[in-house]
Amino acid sequence: MEINFIAGFVPEIDEIISLYKSSGINRPVNDTQRMEEMYQNSNLVVTAWDNGKLVGIARSLTDFCYCCYLSDLAVAADYQKKGIGKKLIELTKEEIGERSMLLLLSAPSAMEYYPRTGLMEKVENGFIIKRTK
Repeated sequence: MEINFIAGFVPEIDEIISLYKSSGINRPVNDTQRMEEMYQNSNLVVTAWDNGKLVGIARSLTDFCYCCYLSDLAVAADYQKKGIGKKLIELTKEEIGERSMLLLLSAPSAMEYYPRTGLMEKVENGFIIKRTK
């Protein structure tokens, strides 16, 4: 298995939705329009491919000089625990550079994953206004 990684390319929305469904990430996959808007308004996407099949994706919002919010990290179920998620994080960090910090909000089920990558540390200083829809 040779996984190819590409920064700056946005796959077709149907491929993204299929990946999200496989990965278990909780996103509005039944609202294609909203999913399209999520990607239209993101400015950094890093993808993982296996022989033309989308198997991983990292979607971020960033200014490329101070901060980056890694909003979505999804890896297809059959490809999890193979280092793909970690590589997507590494490549996202590489794209934003050393001057920018990388931040994400984790799903409760993934709270143990991110420290295990050896790339991220848990922070306690944050606040949120949750979405209502």
